[in-house]
Amino acid sequence: MANNLRRIWDADPDAAPKERASYADDVVGRFRSGRLVKMGTKDVPESLNEWRVTTGDPVVAAKIAEFMGGTPEEWETDKEDNLQILTDSPTVAIIIEADGVDASFKQFAPGAGLIHHCDGFEYLSPEEDKGTPCKCPTLIAERKLAADKMRGPKPSVDVKFRLQDDPELGIFRFNSGSWKLVEVLGGLFAELDKYPGRQVRATLTIENVSYTPQKGPRAGQEVSYNKPVIRVAGVYEAAGDVDLPMAA
Repeated sequence: MANNLRRIWDADPDAAPKERASYADDVVGRFRSGRLVKMGTKDVPESLNEWRVTTGDPVVAAKIAEFMGGTPEEWETDKEDNLQILTDSPTVAIIIEADGVDASFKQFAPGAGLIHHCDGFEYLSPEEDKGTPCKCPTLIAERKLAADKMRGPKPSVDVKFRLQDDPELGIFRFNSGSWKLVEVLGGLFAELDKYPGRQVRATLTIENVSYTPQKGPRAGQEVSYNKPVIRVAGVYEAAGDVDLPMAA
């Protein structure tokens, strides 16, 4: 077998097919649990039961569709991740990067960007304010009320991970402002702290919760919502990390 067309690329090297660069250590896509849909003239947030993944790389999009179902399609955005896949999967097996979970409180303002960044008690940025009291309310209920009125920051939980199906595909991000996720962060960090500096196996799930409150304005009515859930399964051992048995 011979490559009889090799000389055409020698004559025109700029047109020669290029090997796909390795993006194994780059962020190549985002996992999202919702989207905006048009309702008349307004964009209304919609919660999804299965993961929506966005990326700017057709190869990554094709792999996500292969692993999780769905079809890559373009969507309207001014960002680089112009491809989306509405997958069929509410759960994905992931490898959380070492120190791959970052949790804080953030508030953004149109045209000004990040205007408040704290840990709930002290500022984390800008550098000149770092460590000084942020004066946020102490009680969670008061924090939620201030955030709802745009007078205080919301949770920002950022997770960086790889796919167990293809770790070399690159790093993905999931960012959540869910107060429900904040409630379980203590347990999540306790699990991650068992494996300091190590990648860990986990699952990332969109989980539906339904219940009927007995008190309050919605008493007797079914309440249903989706929440992100991360379950740690143990340390991740790459193929090269596994000790091979010694030959007899």
